[in-house]
Amino acid sequence: MSWEDAVQSLRERPEARALVEACYFDDPLLAAAERYRASSEWAAVRKWIGLPPGKALDLGAGRGIAAYAFAKDGWTTTALEPDASELVGAGAIRSLADAASLAINITESWGEKLPYSAAHFDVVHCRQALHHARDLKQLCAEIGRVLKPGGVLIATREHVISRREDLPIFLASHPLHKLYGGENAYLLSEYLDAIRGAGIDITRCLNPRESDINLHPETTGSVKRRIAGRFGLPDERWIPDFALKFAGAISTAPGRIYTFVGRKRGARA
Repeated sequence: MSWEDAVQSLRERPEARALVEACYFDDPLLAAAERYRASSEWAAVRKWIGLPPGKALDLGAGRGIAAYAFAKDGWTTTALEPDASELVGAGAIRSLADAASLAINITESWGEKLPYSAAHFDVVHCRQALHHARDLKQLCAEIGRVLKPGGVLIATREHVISRREDLPIFLASHPLHKLYGGENAYLLSEYLDAIRGAGIDITRCLNPRESDINLHPETTGSVKRRIAGRFGLPDERWIPDFALKFAGAISTAPGRIYTFVGRKRGARA
């Protein structure tokens, strides 16, 4: 199947409704995009970017939910998406921008050769995109090239494996890989080396349990409440943040989710 066919197949299964909504594959797309913008995940992304609105590149933009959030927050936004699909690609982003009356520049291209000038963007955002790279080092090198000195890379919800032998285990468990065969995961060291090699200093490496970004559709609060209930504690306040961070740090689950925040070397203009 194509990616579009795989997502459409998932949307047609009533038992997959919660997963469809968690992935923002539901319609109307404008409502799904607004739900993402109102989420604790986007609030955490905003916090980690930590810059006033400027020029943003949403790389691997998919249906455009993050590009929508950037544009609504006042960023001059470019969405890069190689898939032309009206459901899950550039066509969907155009429809979303029109429905919301937003200016979103759309580029149908792969990230390994970005058609932008050097030092062009204040932020490059990738949501679940780096692990799809055909050449991770080249993709990160291009990100580093188009980032301004002092600009921010935030790559969210990236799949990590501990050993190459874990990749087939992760792929077998992925609900869409069996349909379209396009999922992947890298070693943590491979992500870190590729980002640093692109001239980007990593300022935060968020593990699977220490941020709402990685926990979506759960939150740190909902996880803490579940743990508190398991141990008969009154509420989530009894579960400290470091407990979740420790649990995430020792996890070896194949395909677990990390987020990387980095800053391009050099002072901002």
